[in-house]
Amino acid sequence: MIEVKHLSKKYGRHTAVKDISFSVAKGEIIGFLGPNGAGKTTTIRMLTGFLPPSSGSARIADFDIFRQSIEARKRIGYMPENVPLYDDMRVREYLSFRARIKGLSNSAARGRVSHVIDTCGLEGVKRKMIKTLSKGYRQRVGLADALVHEPDLLILDEPTNGLDPIQIRQIRELIKHLALNHTVLISTHILSEVEMIANRVIIIDNGEIKAADTPQKLIDDMRAAGRVHCEIEGNPEVITPIFANLPHVKKVTHEALEENWMKYTLWSDSGTDTRQSLNAICAEYAWPLRSLYRHEATLEDVFVELTRKD
Repeated sequence: MIEVKHLSKKYGRHTAVKDISFSVAKGEIIGFLGPNGAGKTTTIRMLTGFLPPSSGSARIADFDIFRQSIEARKRIGYMPENVPLYDDMRVREYLSFRARIKGLSNSAARGRVSHVIDTCGLEGVKRKMIKTLSKGYRQRVGLADALVHEPDLLILDEPTNGLDPIQIRQIRELIKHLALNHTVLISTHILSEVEMIANRVIIIDNGEIKAADTPQKLIDDMRAAGRVHCEIEGNPEVITPIFANLPHVKKVTHEALEENWMKYTLWSDSGTDTRQSLNAICAEYAWPLRSLYRHEATLEDVFVELTRKD
């Protein structure tokens, strides 16, 4: 569905996107992640035809986005971060207007507008003025607009921006449903959302792709998976050096809790688990142990690890 080869974008001496290549198969949900200024938005603007590249190529549904721009754009439904809507139009009126702009005939527009109103849960507000809608419904109208011409590919930029937890859950379920018939590329800062719905994740930083794999594979490869936490009653000046000498342990930190209890965090090599050794040492020295658990790495850990500057 998307085929990007050696894509670059320069602004004078600054290179915003540096020779990136990736592909997205039909039916996938892809999380496109990166910190501010990483080149994420620039890449999306090139994919949607808003920006020409400095070099490289991109194809959407086998159409070159630059040489066959009109045909490629017909296959794309794009919802920007701040959805531009006409506040003085009613929801159905606006969607009909957008369908006609996108080349649908009157009869086809009527059918598609009814379909996207139903799909996006807009039936109850279809006759309301857009300016009266909540943020959640405005996002839904923007999504319906992106869907109205029945594109093969949906590109959603921060689709849950500014929504409350209930609205976020509703949009998440809607995106899952849309993926049954569309390829979806999501750019967002809400990593927990991507972890729950994406088949694959592409992480970009400083204009370069740092990782591209399934969320679980990226998490499994994270060194943060070797982090163990425990709560022990005892003297940290005695306990810390003993923990630090355990095999595979790279770093030990501690913080005070109530009374004489301390929370220790041990960073160890990826793929290792020090819990059994810790339990044995506490038993050997008769240190009271009330909590021992291994940190479960998340996509956020992966993101921070790959994009941090230190």
